[in-house]
Order: sequence, then C-alpha cells, then structure tokens
Amino acid sequence: MDYRKYDPLAKLVRPHITLVFPFDSEITNEELEKVLESCLDDIKSFPIALCGFSKEKDQFGRYLFLDMIKGKDVIELIHNKLYAQKFKAFDLGVQYVPHITVGKFEEEEELNRAYEHVKSITDRFETIVNRISVEMIGEKGESIIVIEKELG
Repeated sequence: MDYRKYDPLAKLVRPHITLVFPFDSEITNEELEKVLESCLDDIKSFPIALCGFSKEKDQFGRYLFLDMIKGKDVIELIHNKLYAQKFKAFDLGVQYVPHITVGKFEEEEELNRAYEHVKSITDRFETIVNRISVEMIGEKGESIIVIEKELG
C-alpha cells in the first residue's frame, strides 16, 4: 500500500511529526537554535510507535492521520515546551495530537473514502527519535531542513 497517494506534499516533504505548526516570522536560525537548545537540553532519544488511522476535520482542512501509540507523552512534552517559550504567540489554540499526516483532502467524501480504504491496516511502524529538525517550506512546497538538533 502506498500511503503517499493521499498526500499532495508526500513527494516534497519527508514523513514527520509536527511539533510547532507552520508560521511566518522574522525569527532567525540562530534564535531557533537557542530555543531548541534550551527546550531539548534534558530530552534524550526515545522510542515511538505508530499504528492505525484516524480522520480529523478542523478549520484548516480534512486530514487522515497515522496514529501514535507510543511516545506521545514525550512528543507532547516537547510541543508544550516549545510553545511555552518562543512560539507562544503562534499558538493557534488547536488541541495537539501527535501523529503523521498521510492525507489532506478538499472534500469530506474523499476523506471518508480514504479512511475506509486504510482503517483495517494494522501495520506498525517503530523507530527511535534521536533528533529534532527545523524545516522551512520552499517556494515549490518542498522541505528544506535548516537546523537539526541531536538528542542525548
């Protein structure tokens, strides 16, 4: 099964777990590095596991998620630490749920069809998170990694 078929950005952006939602700001890379250093200083490499799918609809769109079943607590901790510091002004007030987005849809019918197609898939993905990246989206929607912070 090719999960990329539901995500128009899959060829441009590698699979990831968003910790801070996209924003437009004049924050420099040096400032971002300092924020990462202070927020991630006590975070060590940790395991995560993803399995199962869910569908979400909010003011930003209709999404198909690969659900996180292990490591959510650490991901949420990092997210909260980042928003408590430099990124507080960019908090959209959306409940944060760690996941990997595997689809974005214009119409709810498309989302429901995709969910029906994947809901019985029980493949489990496990890995160790050992670095956090800061990603910039280029002019063509492509991912550009501008900073990577290794975890202890």
